[in-house]
Amino acid sequence: MPDMTTDPKKASAFRFVRCSYADGVAELVYAFDDGEELIERVTLPDAPAVPPARVQPLKAALRLLHLIAGVSYYKAGVPGRIAIDGDPIDAPTAALLEQLYEHGLAEFAYQNRLDLRGRIRFPHAASSSGAAMRANLERRSLVPIGGGKDSIVTVELLRAMAEPMTVAWVGSSELIAHCAARTALPRLNVGRALAPQLFEMNRQGAWNGHIPVTAINSAILVLAAIVYGHDTIVFSNERSASAPTLESDGREVNHQWSKGYAFEQAFGAYITTHVASDLCYFSLLRPLSELAVTRLFGRLVRYHDVFSSCNRNFKILGERPGSRWCGACPKCHFVFLALAPFLPKPQLVAIFGRNLLDDATLAPAFDALMEWNAHKPFECVGEARESRAAMAALARRAEWREDAIVARFRDEIAPHIDVAQLALEPLLAPAGEHRIPDRYARFDALARA
Repeated sequence: MPDMTTDPKKASAFRFVRCSYADGVAELVYAFDDGEELIERVTLPDAPAVPPARVQPLKAALRLLHLIAGVSYYKAGVPGRIAIDGDPIDAPTAALLEQLYEHGLAEFAYQNRLDLRGRIRFPHAASSSGAAMRANLERRSLVPIGGGKDSIVTVELLRAMAEPMTVAWVGSSELIAHCAARTALPRLNVGRALAPQLFEMNRQGAWNGHIPVTAINSAILVLAAIVYGHDTIVFSNERSASAPTLESDGREVNHQWSKGYAFEQAFGAYITTHVASDLCYFSLLRPLSELAVTRLFGRLVRYHDVFSSCNRNFKILGERPGSRWCGACPKCHFVFLALAPFLPKPQLVAIFGRNLLDDATLAPAFDALMEWNAHKPFECVGEARESRAAMAALARRAEWREDAIVARFRDEIAPHIDVAQLALEPLLAPAGEHRIPDRYARFDALARA
């Protein structure tokens, strides 16, 4: 039997072999051609027995997780054919997956100079798989928490609405665990163990790069919601996540595509029609800009010593910063800038350990955030207009206006930008499309307060 484990680029097909669930462990199995099986495991701690009403929704959630999590392995070889062993999927499922793989891997394709358009095709049956059943879920929100400001704002907004909830995260991050503990809410830490062969493939030169992690975590939490009986999954993706990072060869490339509204719409609708009719998936912060979120977070002082949005803290492999903020990555730069209009300067500097806006060597990094002669970084950061508006607000304040980066903006950049594009207040009000259910109607008033 040929072994494609270490050279997936030579494979002719990527196979979804099988998936299973028992005693809180989901096993997801993949392969390239007839090569060695790649087995991923997702572990739900202290998982209860699944009642009869949830058996079919559980099977549907498991199948969906198998299909979505496969993106981590498919991208190692990007073979020309996708094969699904066992029962075929229906056309709506294939359409969702093709949309996710193509757009979710757009940054990966851009960085590796690959063209995936028209290449990703999921085989499917002509008939529909039928309508989703009710799972008899209880009124309780499952809130993914990532250790950063956004999910904390969601938690506290839900708390203000007296919504019962559980905070959940995937993986073994101590930083997230500390942040989750600070909420003093019920907690769910889901384990995820990737097939170890994937790291060897990468070491030997397989295709590698950004994948739609939020989509994978969404599918994991759908499975968890069915198992533990929660009727709502509440993410914390703001409206700027829908903005593309750049445009290349006539198509948009968005680092945050699976955090964007297009994915939320497609995935949320699919869950209701194909997994459980009484399970709701949405983002509470969708109507808010990043600046609106940081304004709300600035008031949550009890979290200021435990949160971190520095992505270097959440790498699977490699060294991590010695503190919660590395000060060198785009996330650190953006969060510092976005919080600056809403926090006293000494308080913000104390959080980060230094004043990032008074370091002239960081000018190119902040230029990229503002898309000033550069494109936005491939990171989860706000839109250029938000960075420009925040910088303009600081340029009018005595405590900030003489700092190196702010002074440069004031003297060299702001004169070339339409003043209307530098207004902060219009960015702080809720606006735009969202999928927030009626039971969270108090959100708008709380977000504006």
